[in-house]
Amino acid sequence: MSNSASGVTAKRSSRRGFLTTSAAALSGAAVGSLALSRGAHAAGSDILKVGLIGCGGRGSGAAAQALGADPNAKLTAMADVFEDRAKTSRDRLAQMKGEQVAVDDDHCFVGLDAYQKVIESGVDVVLIACASRFHAPYLKAAVDAGKHVFLEKPHAIDPPGIQLVISACEDARKKGLAVVSGLCWRYSTIVRETMKRVLDGAIGDIVAIQETYMRGPYRLIPRKEGWSELEYQFRNWYHFRWLSGDDVPQSLLHCTDKGAWAMLEEPPVKAFGLGGRSSSFGSVYGDVFDHHSIVYEYANGVRMFGNCRAQTGCFGEVSDNLLGTKGRCNVIKGRIEGETDWQYEGPKGNMYDIEHQEMFASIRAGKPINNGSYMATSTMMAVMGQMVVYSGRQMTWEEAMKSTWKAGPEECALDMEPPVKPDADDTYPVPIPGFTKLK
Repeated sequence: MSNSASGVTAKRSSRRGFLTTSAAALSGAAVGSLALSRGAHAAGSDILKVGLIGCGGRGSGAAAQALGADPNAKLTAMADVFEDRAKTSRDRLAQMKGEQVAVDDDHCFVGLDAYQKVIESGVDVVLIACASRFHAPYLKAAVDAGKHVFLEKPHAIDPPGIQLVISACEDARKKGLAVVSGLCWRYSTIVRETMKRVLDGAIGDIVAIQETYMRGPYRLIPRKEGWSELEYQFRNWYHFRWLSGDDVPQSLLHCTDKGAWAMLEEPPVKAFGLGGRSSSFGSVYGDVFDHHSIVYEYANGVRMFGNCRAQTGCFGEVSDNLLGTKGRCNVIKGRIEGETDWQYEGPKGNMYDIEHQEMFASIRAGKPINNGSYMATSTMMAVMGQMVVYSGRQMTWEEAMKSTWKAGPEECALDMEPPVKPDADDTYPVPIPGFTKLK
């Protein structure tokens, strides 16, 4: 066995003890009676007031899951760039959750400063699931104000944003605040048990990882008469790089996060990749790529191969395949084959519900979860992957972490000039690998 492989094995043994201890603690917090520990949160009240920032589908879903996780949680404030989206979400949630939704018109905030109004409204917990460009600064603002936070992925879309996440999570740790990540597979019962066995050595030392996220395009929002160019981009934000960060942070991140977990949270030493747009044309697709392929290389020689695609009419697959010296593992399917043959057959649960159940239980118990240790590394891997694809360059982890490249403008306002505009044939320009410089 090589020295590098021996190092990974030793680290895996150390990690086993950590996982066993932390899993037991989290399990106890999650399944213990909430009634026994109510009143342990900072507000000293039986009610946990929840504020939602971002009232689209993912934000509304997170709010429903948060309210379902704790019967004494109440949604009391909401924010979105657009009034129609905020009020539609509020009304839908009220139908689902009844009196747990207590958001009057005065607490249905609208605009780019609406997030601050939610944070200042007296809430205990903030759910952030808006356009990804705003995730990192909104996390910092919430933690600065002493709020527990659920933050949807990607947690940032450029290196300066990652630095903000690192700082905010450390501040939250010092303040005793929960920060729970929207990297939901970390809360899957199937994936947790499977990864525990992988880290216990069921497939031996990992020699290669294949991560795949191939799907059709996310929701496409056609342009409507009367919308300004900027409003259109906000409405259709998944398809604009300055708002979403493109498809590696939006999709592939879910897979490479599991790869990072298998690699004991060690970052790769370098990466290169390719990508572009080959079939998704027209303004509705904005300025994002429709395919990416990235190779991450680790210090011990292991390579992680990440592929994602967002094209109509093509083969789709979401999978994580770990190849080891003693076997292989399909993580999502909970299957190990080789010297050890094993198939997960336990309870499945709903990872979206579980992440909120464990967050609220940890707050009630006075032992708030902080996912900061992997949030920043996994998201930075996605950002780095996007950077090497856009530029066509190979990049080291140190270069990526030190980069000052920003995916969009420093400041945003609803009356600003859009950062990108369509050309004469209503198509937005996209990066050109080999020519595009990341400044």
